Amino acid sequence: QVQLVESGGGLVQPGGSLRLSCAASGSGFSINGVDWFRQAPGKQRDLVATITSRGVTNYADSVKGRFTSSIDNAKNTMYLQMNALKPEDTAVYYCYVEVDAWGVIDDYWGQGIPVAVSS
Repeated sequence: QVQLVESGGGLVQPGGSLRLSCAASGSGFSINGVDWFRQAPGKQRDLVATITSRGVTNYADSVKGRFTSSIDNAKNTMYLQMNALKPEDTAVYYCYVEVDAWGVIDDYWGQGIPVAVSS
């Protein structure tokens, strides 16, 4: 069983930066890849960033050039660096992690962490 704990959200002014963390704990697993989603109030959950274990990334057009996803495999921690934040980035952000645990592929959601961009 793998547990995910997200941190790093909060309130920031437009143009500011935040770094979200998603820490995975457990034993006997490796991370295959991570997706970051966000869900604004009253809207569907949207994919904003992906990263594979090899470091291949992909971003939604709305965040391209501003957000950067990374993985620290030694710490089993994933990051989403968010720069030049805009009010429309306000949402609850979720990490979604695919792991390989002794040859069994499984996936887990983080608990979600709110990000508010406002002056």
